[in-house]
Amino acid sequence: MADTNDLLRLDRQLCFTVYAAHHAFTAAYKAGLEPLGLTYPQYLVLLVLWEQEGLKVKEIGKRLHLDSGTLTPLLKRMEKGGLLRRLRDAADERQVRIELTEHGRHLQAEVLKVRQEIGCALGGAEEPIQDMRARLEGVIEQLSAPGSTRSL
Repeated sequence: MADTNDLLRLDRQLCFTVYAAHHAFTAAYKAGLEPLGLTYPQYLVLLVLWEQEGLKVKEIGKRLHLDSGTLTPLLKRMEKGGLLRRLRDAADERQVRIELTEHGRHLQAEVLKVRQEIGCALGGAEEPIQDMRARLEGVIEQLSAPGSTRSL
């Protein structure tokens, strides 16, 4: 069993490695997305909407793990930039549905190139990328489970 000092070394922390990887991904995506006029959070919203348009703000927030206080200003900026439209739900006017504009739809082909460049930077093979993604999703699920670290 590792001693306490060894367990608390920075280079032994999964959380720090994930944190540093987040910064590396954000920087890499920024280089490809900036010429398209997109930020990384906007890219994530577009990914969700390319899968399924007409989602409610709450549904997008759930997919992206964002609350409406963070997501609403982002969506407003995207609407102002001509990427999407925010429409009141006909069945419940308290709800807002999000639809892509033609400009938002047409960016998909350009963004695919950025994603492919990131894949190449990670070695070019999709299988290891998806394996790592699945393992990290497992970490998220374990840490989000009732009774996990939240009781500390």
